[in-house]
Amino acid sequence: MNVTLSYLEICEKAVRAGGKVLLEKWGRVAVHEKGRADLVTEADLVSQETVRRTIFDAFPDHDLVGEEDPPGRQESTIRSEYRWIVDPLDGTTNYVHRVPHFSVSLALERRGELLAGAIYDPVADECFTAGRGEGSRLNGNPIRTSGVARLSDALAAIGFPAVVRPDSPDLRAFFEAVTACQAIRRTGSAALNLAYVAAGRFDACWSFSTKAWDAAAGALLIREAGGAVTDPRGTPFVLDCGHFLASATPPLHRELLALMARAGL
Repeated sequence: MNVTLSYLEICEKAVRAGGKVLLEKWGRVAVHEKGRADLVTEADLVSQETVRRTIFDAFPDHDLVGEEDPPGRQESTIRSEYRWIVDPLDGTTNYVHRVPHFSVSLALERRGELLAGAIYDPVADECFTAGRGEGSRLNGNPIRTSGVARLSDALAAIGFPAVVRPDSPDLRAFFEAVTACQAIRRTGSAALNLAYVAAGRFDACWSFSTKAWDAAAGALLIREAGGAVTDPRGTPFVLDCGHFLASATPPLHRELLALMARAGL
């Protein structure tokens, strides 16, 4: 039995279960602020618990960390070398405003190596999956990055932190990129940005403000789809940091790194 595929089957099952919760509660939940402009709903919490139960039913000796864990839980409960990383609702602001663009993101890592990942858009019923050495798929069909090699041909996706300040690196990168790329989009879901790069819909995306649960599954998707992922400054992608620069091809990645340098980042 292929162990990676077994992990991937549970990964997909879990994100689909979480996504079902999000659809059931869409438009019917109270909203709270974790911080200024940083929203959370009952749906985030129930989705994460649904994902947690799905994983522990299959792998009770594994660990799970997620965006909606209580402060300190991520560090205090790690016992296993296998760690699942979940964002139960990536795109909460979209969800609250009933914009149909949000997702559940889940990945499994062992000793820093990503083994399986899935990102599920429940509105479109699109499930992006990747297993280490198994390639990337969308609803079971193989996907690849676009092959775009020049910034002038690239459709890029960006994100901003909950509170944007004039000196925010994401904003500085945007000002440099907006005249260099063919076009830029801000979708409100970092996980789906990454999934779209893997599927060849976007050609690049980056963020200086994401966490591990935003980027873990997407980083594996892009690598398995033939793209490049690093830290925004070109150093190796650090999972527990979560900041990323992702591109369809190495030549495009080099152009983006040069752009970031011009922005003083």
